[in-house]
Amino acid sequence: MLILEKRRRAIAFKVCALASGSRGNCIYIQSGGTRLLIDAGLTMRDTKLRLALIGVKPEELSAVIISHEHTDHVKGAGAIGRAFGLPVYMTPSTKKAGAGWLGGKLTVREFEAGSPFEVGDIRVEPFSTPHDAVDPVGFTFYAGRQKVGFATDLGYATSLVIERLKGSNLLVLESNHDPAMLKAGPYPWQLKQRVAGREGHLSNEDAGRLLTELLHDGLSHVVLAHLSQINNLPELAFGSASRTISGSPYGDVRIGVAMQDSVGELIEV
Repeated sequence: MLILEKRRRAIAFKVCALASGSRGNCIYIQSGGTRLLIDAGLTMRDTKLRLALIGVKPEELSAVIISHEHTDHVKGAGAIGRAFGLPVYMTPSTKKAGAGWLGGKLTVREFEAGSPFEVGDIRVEPFSTPHDAVDPVGFTFYAGRQKVGFATDLGYATSLVIERLKGSNLLVLESNHDPAMLKAGPYPWQLKQRVAGREGHLSNEDAGRLLTELLHDGLSHVVLAHLSQINNLPELAFGSASRTISGSPYGDVRIGVAMQDSVGELIEV
């Protein structure tokens, strides 16, 4: 009965990972007539090509929302914003730190972590995350009764992160690295320490522990994001999340893995 009720529910969101990884991140979220890009870490050309694969024209976009200033999240924001007249939302500190990528003649709309705002049909609630950027944030998005949670680039799951993500119907969660692969891999020791540190990135095991806190009856999809191409494998990330879900009462949650070089499924919730 529960599964049938989920299928009858009106679609509030469409979500697609256009790209995810250390070379560029971009998530598409749509509700009603509002179409957002969460992060813009691809070139404008690649962004247009990947949007076309899901039937979206860039001139149909409503805004770009930036989580933090690192290159793989912000490098395309200025070009895309100027080309299509889009407002780019970010915190004041992120704007200052990312100025080299943003350039001039860009409509920037500032927000603060903890202060919700609306873009068209979508209510956006940003919250602080622990990462080695000046003012990194995750997001929850609301439309109707549906909620999408987004948290990548965080060294650990704070109580605030867990609280904000609870109740999501779809989650985009970081599952960056396998600790054994990171330890044995080619990164310099200092970089290994950064990745595994409390302002670095979540491991597969960390993601599984976070997911344990977030599982509930209304969660239908989990998208594992920001996988390292050097220190992880999709099957390892998937396996960790699958074990978490199979050991819970919520075995009907679908798991997807966002990739760097291919567009993911357009998920409807």
